[in-house]
Amino acid sequence: MRIRFKPWARPELEAAPFYIDNPEACKGRWKEQFKNPNQPFHLELGCGKGTFISELASENLNINYLAIDLVDAMLGLAKRKIEEVYNSKQEEINNVILTRFDIERILLILDKSDKVDRIYINFCNPWLKGKHRKKRLTHTRQLEKYKEFLDREKGEIHFKTDDDDLFTSSINYFEETGFNIIRKTYDLHNEKNWYNIETEHEKMFTEQGIKIKALIAKLG
Repeated sequence: MRIRFKPWARPELEAAPFYIDNPEACKGRWKEQFKNPNQPFHLELGCGKGTFISELASENLNINYLAIDLVDAMLGLAKRKIEEVYNSKQEEINNVILTRFDIERILLILDKSDKVDRIYINFCNPWLKGKHRKKRLTHTRQLEKYKEFLDREKGEIHFKTDDDDLFTSSINYFEETGFNIIRKTYDLHNEKNWYNIETEHEKMFTEQGIKIKALIAKLG
């Protein structure tokens, strides 16, 4: 999603105690950055405006979350959204961190010592042109990178999309890289007993009558 430049975003992010501007320095010791380092560690790739991560993290204070995006304007909006949601619940922002980084180079900021328990990928760019498909966040090239820091025993990836081609291709990508798809649906909003927090994209697509596809993949 393209978004207009927001001159206030960078100064606000730099002043926020839950934003880290040099994620490379945290490689291998992300858990130490949280108030409660012994909690499970989850990761959102491409947090956008923060609707998803703000609700998820504020509902699960016993889990630590790192949310990554590449655009300052997006992260600025996510920062404000997190503050808004936590303030409305009268909770301190202790279990979520924002950072700016290129997800294609994620192994520069995370390694096996970080032991991520879960990755969330929501409505990423489908990159429909053949020559661009390697840029997909669910492509085999990326999945192999995630395997480097996902917990080998319980690591999971939770993926949602509106795009049929991306979803079908992603199923193949997961299987090719040794993930087991433990659950999938082609109509998430009519699925029973599936914990779901709606993103801003998800709401827009649902209003257009587009069914949301989702899956959970596990290592091993």
